[in-house]
Amino acid sequence: MRKINKKRKYINIDKIINKRFYCYFVLIVFLFGIVLYKSFSIMIIDNSEYSDNLNKINNKFVYGDSTPRGRILDRNGKVIVDNKARKIITFDKTRNIKTKDMIRLSKIVSKHLDLDYKKLNDYDKRKYYCINNYDDCYKYINKNDINRYKNKKIDYNELLNIMYKSVPNKIISKMSKSDRKSAYLYYLMNKGYSYDKKIIKSNVSDKEYAYIAENSEELPGFNSEEDWERYYPYKEVFRSILGSVSNNGLPKEEKDYYLRLGYSLNDRVGVSYLEKEYEKYLKGTKAYYEQVDSSTLSLIREGSRGNDIYLSIDIELQKKIEKLIDEEIKRTKNEANTKYYDHSTVIIEDPNTGEILAMASRRIKNGKIIDNTPSILTNPITPGSVVKGASMLVGYNSGVIHIGSTMVDECIKVRGVPEKCSSHTLGRINDITALAKSSNVFQFKTAIRINEQEYYPDMVMAFRQSSFDRYRKMYRSFGLGNSTGIDLPFESTGYTSKDSRAGNLLDYVIGQYETYTPLQLSQYISTIANSGKRYQLHLLKKVEDNSGNEIFKYDNKVLNEIKTQSKYMKRVRKGFYAVCHDPGAYGVGYLDNRLDGAGKTGTSQSFIDTTGNGVIDTETITSSFIGYFPSDKPKYSITVTSPNSSIPSKDGFASLVTYRLTGKISSYMYEKYIK
Repeated sequence: MRKINKKRKYINIDKIINKRFYCYFVLIVFLFGIVLYKSFSIMIIDNSEYSDNLNKINNKFVYGDSTPRGRILDRNGKVIVDNKARKIITFDKTRNIKTKDMIRLSKIVSKHLDLDYKKLNDYDKRKYYCINNYDDCYKYINKNDINRYKNKKIDYNELLNIMYKSVPNKIISKMSKSDRKSAYLYYLMNKGYSYDKKIIKSNVSDKEYAYIAENSEELPGFNSEEDWERYYPYKEVFRSILGSVSNNGLPKEEKDYYLRLGYSLNDRVGVSYLEKEYEKYLKGTKAYYEQVDSSTLSLIREGSRGNDIYLSIDIELQKKIEKLIDEEIKRTKNEANTKYYDHSTVIIEDPNTGEILAMASRRIKNGKIIDNTPSILTNPITPGSVVKGASMLVGYNSGVIHIGSTMVDECIKVRGVPEKCSSHTLGRINDITALAKSSNVFQFKTAIRINEQEYYPDMVMAFRQSSFDRYRKMYRSFGLGNSTGIDLPFESTGYTSKDSRAGNLLDYVIGQYETYTPLQLSQYISTIANSGKRYQLHLLKKVEDNSGNEIFKYDNKVLNEIKTQSKYMKRVRKGFYAVCHDPGAYGVGYLDNRLDGAGKTGTSQSFIDTTGNGVIDTETITSSFIGYFPSDKPKYSITVTSPNSSIPSKDGFASLVTYRLTGKISSYMYEKYIK
């Protein structure tokens, strides 16, 4: 048997203890260092912050009343939205006030105020009557409802609503004028959030104002105050896009959002368009006080009105364009075949920055012309031939056509698709003439080549999704079907069709397949005007504080550049120039000749529902023009659209509203901005 020798191992206890002691010592020193640093931070580095927090806990701080919002000015410094003072009467409900006290106050105060009590609805009349005559009203509740309440199948508020509705109509109809005034005031005192300050009446008379001021001690909760309201020096010009401000505190649907941002329930905020988009700049800063005792406040920070925002809009140009549209609408509605025409739209843009100088849409409704400008962002139209510049670039980029390529313009027939033609048979034409005279067939044959086929009569056109995708990618790069980035709360991106048939490609390439908003068309033509840069559209130029210091400047942003060779873009621009200058071209006369402009016309088939039953039943014609000037170094782009401007007729008459409107605006711009 083999003998194994084992060596005994000895453990050095002292050495292990020393290592552990060293580790504990280092850990204690580290933790102690953290404590020292934190103490130093609290006492020295962040002392002011912690002191402020302590003061907020121990002391009571209050905000002053709402301060005026900032002004809105145009690109030339002309004020288009301002504030003006107004006298108001308010009611601030105290927590210990009882219903009977509020009823008493409503009866007293209503005698001294001129109130439009006709606004009082039936429910609030009944409610007021029952509060004053509870026992009489209670007897009108049937026993079944009382038993439901006793059996806890309905709550007390539901029982009250049943009681209000049970009062006979003849009793409510006999309410006196003074009771109705009192009821309406009581409604105003309780409208909105329970303990929010209510504006009872604005723009009060001196007599009404003095009554509340002189009797405030006997009228707890009522106050006469100085307030502000928005004032519009240019009245309704560009009014809808300027937006609106809430009248009675925070909007209910956004209450939580604004409260998280530090707003109070009775604060007024922008609720639409530019007022909403630039709320953070326009809102005023309230005065901030520390409450020293029950009757003394110490001012910590003075209140100030909001910052001023400067828009890219030229308000005088905007005013002129709105007037010209109004004139043309009136004239056009007196012409034949314009039964369904009701509005036109105009956009003027700086193609080198994306700034909107003017945008207006006006609509006639029941014989009255009204503002329709928001539709520029939300109502897409069938664009027609204006898209042919983008279609031509797809052909160039794919190599199926070249600079100077020619084709025969003739009616074509693809199996399963109705015969398709240009408006006139043009014979053999090149790419420039195809744009100048708006050849549909040139685009059809190019699209068939993109589809990897060559046209011959009665051919079967194959469906290839890649062909649609190629065109759609180019269109999207121009902003057609994409967001323009406009600095407003929302915009539509148009309607994208479903590619289910090969023949739809032929409609696509001439602007008869998908729809785009006028704003997208403006971005598209501006991108061609500046040779390929798609700028984000915007209405804001800069923001200044109350001292005139610039605190924000809008940086012009290029969203993307068109992927094509510069020679192809130049060729499209040459074609657009020919549109407005070559003999027989369809765009001659649209722009004032003195501008030396370029552009593209568009006439599209549109279909509308005339009966309101959801069924498209009538064909119309939509006319459009997009252009820019001067053609060599464009400073302005123009987009004019007139949906449903005509009804197709045997005599071929089509409304000239877009033609006349474009001409008048371009002539005005030459005289005021170019000459």
